[in-house]
Amino acid sequence: MTRRAILLTALFVAACTHQPSTTAPRPQSAFDLVLENGQVIDGTGAASFPGDVAIIGDRIARIGPAGSLRRFPAKQRIDVRGLVVSPGFMDIQSGTNFLGDGRSVSKVTQGITTEILGEGSTPAPTNEKTAAGGQFATGGPRGTGAYSGPHGFGAWLDAMGAHGISPNVGSFIGAATVRVYAKGEAIGKPNPAELDTMRAVVRRAMEDGAFGIGSALIYPPGNYATTDELIEMAKAMSPYGGIYITHMRSEADQLLEGIDEAIAIGTKGGVPVEIYHLKAAGTRNWIKGPLAIAKIDSARKAGVDIQANMYAYVAGGTGLSACTPPWASEDGKLIENLQNPTVRAKIKAEMDNAHTEWENLCQLAGPQGVLILGITKPENKQYAGKRLSEIATMMNKPWEDAAMDLLISERQRIGTVYFLMSEDNVKLNLAQPWMKFGTDAGGVDPDSARGLTHPRAYGNFPRIMGKYVRDEKVMTLEEAVRKATSAVATRLSIPDRGLLREGLYADIVVFDPATIADRSTFEQPHQPSVGVKMVFVNGTMIVRDGKHTGAKPGRVLRGPGAR
Repeated sequence: MTRRAILLTALFVAACTHQPSTTAPRPQSAFDLVLENGQVIDGTGAASFPGDVAIIGDRIARIGPAGSLRRFPAKQRIDVRGLVVSPGFMDIQSGTNFLGDGRSVSKVTQGITTEILGEGSTPAPTNEKTAAGGQFATGGPRGTGAYSGPHGFGAWLDAMGAHGISPNVGSFIGAATVRVYAKGEAIGKPNPAELDTMRAVVRRAMEDGAFGIGSALIYPPGNYATTDELIEMAKAMSPYGGIYITHMRSEADQLLEGIDEAIAIGTKGGVPVEIYHLKAAGTRNWIKGPLAIAKIDSARKAGVDIQANMYAYVAGGTGLSACTPPWASEDGKLIENLQNPTVRAKIKAEMDNAHTEWENLCQLAGPQGVLILGITKPENKQYAGKRLSEIATMMNKPWEDAAMDLLISERQRIGTVYFLMSEDNVKLNLAQPWMKFGTDAGGVDPDSARGLTHPRAYGNFPRIMGKYVRDEKVMTLEEAVRKATSAVATRLSIPDRGLLREGLYADIVVFDPATIADRSTFEQPHQPSVGVKMVFVNGTMIVRDGKHTGAKPGRVLRGPGAR
């Protein structure tokens, strides 16, 4: 039996028994804390029940019916009558910089206790090629040169843990990072030596604790990757129990073909497949939403291990630079190309084409559906929070020129929101049994945040529990909690989190099901969610009455191949 199978079996056994595990702390003296009289939702999808949850140290010590733990001594008791007690939410697609503030305020106030990084690219491992990369790549942070050597990925994980973090954190290794490490930012197939390097980088990252490979195939240099090289990467991680998780090559005009490619990579590479933020982007593609679900269901019935995750908004977010053709960013030369009149004309012609081989987000959303957020230069502040169509009018030039000139002026990707999806498809996706949730955003501190951001950074999980569960009844609260907790832990082979079970780590959220809701908007994003009363990570309270306590008990989590 593989290590992944053993871990999944252990998690399954823990989920199916109400008996204390052999590692459960025993109340020989006193519980550190008892949460009394809450509505317990254990994360399995089972019906909730009135109960008490006790903590000793960093573990759940005992769970019982309401009032049953009164007979045991406890250092502290908190009456949570009327509130839900559930496992902490697990964000399978995060972009938080944990070597910054470390508190991830906008995330933990949502009830998130674990964040998983690694879409597209990661800061590690690094070498001279990753350090020389361009500044316009999207889909994750780029390498800084700080994590070189054969186990640079592990050094980055260690650095986050040593820095001090509030939630737990783990990561996939970015497929673009692997490619750039071996080949730089050149377009083209890797040669045999480069492919060998890519395999070695993947193997070492898996041993360091990566959960698998995360690709972002609409962004340069990630979309320079061929299907064959991704299959070879997948084969390298397969013995370690890794997962191929992907922002597919298309979520729009070639959505169904993108799913086919993901399935081929997983099947030929011998690994499970997870699709990032499943969506059908662009009005003309909304009809493909049910077709995508049918394709996934059909593959699952045929034995393919494929699942997906999502955020609960009709708008996605990435860089304005994603409106330029990928070839324009080869070797990190986007700005240089935009300033060359001949090349600029070619770029503009492709931007103006409604049907391209690459994902043309400005065309899919239309300039009126492109909201510019990430402005940094004082001279451009007037454009922050405005649609690209408005900016083009203010500049008195076509939208393509307005976008290119903003990129030249800002000299960065410019965080941008694209309104692309339908509300009906959001609800349909939420209801799928194989769906999980991710914010696709970094943690933000509302007290020090500058500029605008996508509201999912503050509100994704409360929005699901409030709008879609309580108000619109898309699914039951128990099912939503399962998708937010144990579904992620099971998928990533994390056997000791994601459930309320005796002996597991005490990652717990206490929230009011009647009031939990998102407050962040596109116009005023820096507003924390409401209704989350308490959050515990490894037994330590990091949120009290909706406010961060300042505690940083988070730990680094590693995948099943870690040595």
